[in-house]
Amino acid sequence: MSEQSKDDGQRRADERRESPRVPMRIRVRRENSSQAFDSREGNISLGGFAWFGTSLSVGMKVEARFTLPGSTEELQVRGEVLHVAHGSRGSSAHVRFLDLPVELEMLIARYLDDLELAESKRGGGP
Repeated sequence: MSEQSKDDGQRRADERRESPRVPMRIRVRRENSSQAFDSREGNISLGGFAWFGTSLSVGMKVEARFTLPGSTEELQVRGEVLHVAHGSRGSSAHVRFLDLPVELEMLIARYLDDLELAESKRGGGP
């Protein structure tokens, strides 16, 4: 792997970590399933989402739906389970977005930016 590729990969990982995780109710199911979506507490970030409760295996593809506060449009996304954790709240699945259309990425980014700005104003930040 070239030094540039390592730097680019590290920068992308750092960018994902810097994105805030925002609590969100998420409806999720296995990709291409005919079963109903299972509504779970979770969170979203710019790179993906997570939910608590029944988790799926690493590598599994999922479909999810959620509505950003202040919007009536339900967003539909695809993702891949990267990590499954077991903690005080039970199991959680951590998912990265797959094939996220630019328009949806921009909606999510704008929402997260607006929350961060509102939080900094409340907290007396810069």
